[in-house]
Amino acid sequence: MNAPKRDVAVIGGGPAGLMAAETLAGQGRSVDVYERMPSLGRRFLMAGRGGLNLTHSEPLDDLIARYGEAAAHLRASVEAFDAQALRAWAEDLGQETFVGSSGRVFPRALKASPLLRAWLGRLDAAGVRFHLRHDWTGWSADGALRFATPAGEVEARPAATVLALGGASWPRLGANGAWAGPLAEAGAPLAPFAPANMGVLTGWSPGFAARFAGAPLKAVALTFGDHTVRGEALVAAYGLEGGGVYALSGDIRRALAKGGEAQLLIDLRPEMRRGDLASRLIGGRAGDSLSNRLRKMLKLSPVEIGLLREAFGADLARSPVGLAQAIKAVPVTLTGTAGMDRAISSAGGLKFEGLDARLMVKARPGVFAAGEMLDWEAPTGGYLLQASFATGRAAALGLKAWLAEQT
Repeated sequence: MNAPKRDVAVIGGGPAGLMAAETLAGQGRSVDVYERMPSLGRRFLMAGRGGLNLTHSEPLDDLIARYGEAAAHLRASVEAFDAQALRAWAEDLGQETFVGSSGRVFPRALKASPLLRAWLGRLDAAGVRFHLRHDWTGWSADGALRFATPAGEVEARPAATVLALGGASWPRLGANGAWAGPLAEAGAPLAPFAPANMGVLTGWSPGFAARFAGAPLKAVALTFGDHTVRGEALVAAYGLEGGGVYALSGDIRRALAKGGEAQLLIDLRPEMRRGDLASRLIGGRAGDSLSNRLRKMLKLSPVEIGLLREAFGADLARSPVGLAQAIKAVPVTLTGTAGMDRAISSAGGLKFEGLDARLMVKARPGVFAAGEMLDWEAPTGGYLLQASFATGRAAALGLKAWLAEQT
């Protein structure tokens, strides 16, 4: 005789939580999703403002390696729901995907709202119930889930729970890391939060910051330590941000945590050799200013010329060879990282040593965890959403297996 349905709870209405809810509903479970914000998928919609980079098309082993120290812990989840599975899932919701020139995968619509609408429609049709403005505050003495709501505190007693509460970045969109308190009280091991894929502080001079904040540095190469990436950066009043910076942000954060300052090198013309730059700088009209020479002969933009002057000041070389050397390695002193409120993602969270192979919290049997609240980080490029979807599904399947054992 089949076991009767028993309600399960999913706390968190982002990609990991909604994927867990879909997986559980597909297994015949009655699912309640609790979300502290007035609407679902707010960070997902924010990601859509940049085109909604769902995943990456590179070979699976290369993709998994992007998760660094957490790769071994995430491998099973990502292998079971890889990039091809994620693309098929999106297309089943009516959102065709394509691979961009960088290998990143996007929906044709290049935004999140059509996908989210179709997804929520599917979940509603499957009977998933949504409870908005329900802020999880932990467990009662008898094990009930406790929620703060506009109408007062409410409790729920599901057969099992998936926590998908996000990290600690962009708190105004929902995830604020407050869940760490109840889990720490329960005895779950936690790594402290830190910003990831974030901007860096540079201490620009007031004149440079006022003139160039918001100006892009396009098609540059950035080097930090032994790592070099090509991409773009954006000058901000506080420092630098953008894809090229985010790709190095983990190394930068760890170096700064050891104390002191760090140095980033920017190659303004990575496609040209130093000798070729010097050759182009020879000649020019007599009386041309340095700025005009750089603009006319190398097509340096105003912000690139400004960055050279900011970095070298009165020591900026005037000779072709010296200028070429400066252009290939503009030093930028880094003094810190941008705060959590502007970081794309966060490092830290629930340590994998506190979970079993099914992503169940060892300190709270019947409670599973998924998504960015786990202690992993990844560069931008689709890796964040890929692991969030995959661990949401894995936690749901782990919950299903655990409930079967209890029955």
